[in-house]
Amino acid sequence: MEDAGPGRLTPLSAEPYPQDGERMNLRMIAASAAFVFSAIAVDAAEISTAKGSVTIAETPETVAVFDIAALDTLDRLGIKPAGVPEKLFVSQLEDLKQGAEIVGDLFEPDLEALSALGPDLIIVGGRSSTKAEAAAQVAQTIDMTMNGDDLIAQAKERLATYGALFGKEDEAARAAGELDAQVQAAKAAVAGKGKALIVMTNGPKVTAYGPGSRFGWVHTTLDLPPAVPDVEAANHGEAVSFEFIRNANPDWLLVLDRASAIGSGEQGAKATLDNELVAQTTAWKKGQVVYLPAAEFYIAAGGVQSLQRVMATVAEAFAASE
Repeated sequence: MEDAGPGRLTPLSAEPYPQDGERMNLRMIAASAAFVFSAIAVDAAEISTAKGSVTIAETPETVAVFDIAALDTLDRLGIKPAGVPEKLFVSQLEDLKQGAEIVGDLFEPDLEALSALGPDLIIVGGRSSTKAEAAAQVAQTIDMTMNGDDLIAQAKERLATYGALFGKEDEAARAAGELDAQVQAAKAAVAGKGKALIVMTNGPKVTAYGPGSRFGWVHTTLDLPPAVPDVEAANHGEAVSFEFIRNANPDWLLVLDRASAIGSGEQGAKATLDNELVAQTTAWKKGQVVYLPAAEFYIAAGGVQSLQRVMATVAEAFAASE
């Protein structure tokens, strides 16, 4: 446009309006712009997190992950994070370190290393969830903690979320089906086999877990009757004596060796439980003591691959008692 005096503008062209060809070009430009904006809208995703719904503007390409359960599920989907914690605990995840940057540990992000990595997205959860605010100084951070009330359902929800976020919906659906099948196999194996007590050893110390506790999902998911229905539902279980275990007299002992899970080097579960009081239980007499995959059950709880290994261990042990 050229200035034609105060308050008046005249077209640069001698023609006051576009010709047909120009009109078509303008329509094509407008359509192209609409397509671009539509594509951007499709890329944006609203996902469910432990803190509520969060919008992710576009598919992340560079991701740092501090939650072992999230790493486990992402690994199943074939997604390799660019930043991981120094220690992964689950041996099957060690390959994720190859080509990735170490950006802290399970409890504390290294903000300097994170900044150097420049991730599009940071995932925290569980033990690292308290550092979400600090990590958010570097990049958008989501908290994917699972509370354990219905761990299988939450794990599948996280699986579907990651599938949608990274364009792996079909693979996520397959993984969910595999997990469902493993759970059903374990459920069938435990049916009618008696009552169980879940215990965790930490060196020479023992705590017990029942329905409503952090490991209560095992009873709920598998319809596995508890040997002691009213064990205190504390996060770290109820400290118990060997007399407690003897008096509970479970048909099955499901054992988590915390020392093994975290690699502390303390006395192992088999040594701790090998005493005359535990030996009086039905579980010990019949060889029905199941040592659960420690890191998978304790550190990576909710990761779909870890859950499958836990369910497979339970199914195999109970099926062998037939």
